[in-house]
Amino acid sequence: MVIGLKQLYEITGEKLDICSEVSRERLDEIHGYSFIGPVSLKGAVYNRAGVVTLSYTAEFTISAECDRCLSRFERSRSFDFEHILVRSLNSDNDEYVVTENDKLDLDELAVNDILLQMPTKLLCREDCKGLCPKCGADLNISDCNCE
Repeated sequence: MVIGLKQLYEITGEKLDICSEVSRERLDEIHGYSFIGPVSLKGAVYNRAGVVTLSYTAEFTISAECDRCLSRFERSRSFDFEHILVRSLNSDNDEYVVTENDKLDLDELAVNDILLQMPTKLLCREDCKGLCPKCGADLNISDCNCE
């Protein structure tokens, strides 16, 4: 979803509500995560005292393989994000999102935000015991007799 921001930049007090989804095709480009259904985006872009801010929540469900025991699991996630939007910057600054031609590709921003928020190791549960290093038994299901 591409959002036109010209009116938001020019009118103090202006607000635009967002209710969108990141398409399956866009999510299939992400390697390492398997999304079940689209990513739901809800929030708003608003101009308060001349500062344009994007605030949104991304909700989604992933299917993954546990990094300890290798079992498949599904997990629903919800992340909140907030960005200050600017037309241009004089220097590199990661605190602001530069919108070229007063347009914002919300799908691209959301995918980047989600990837930065996701853990590097995915576990089926917090107390996952993993696999026995000798016999390969799943220690979440039963104890093995290895020494």
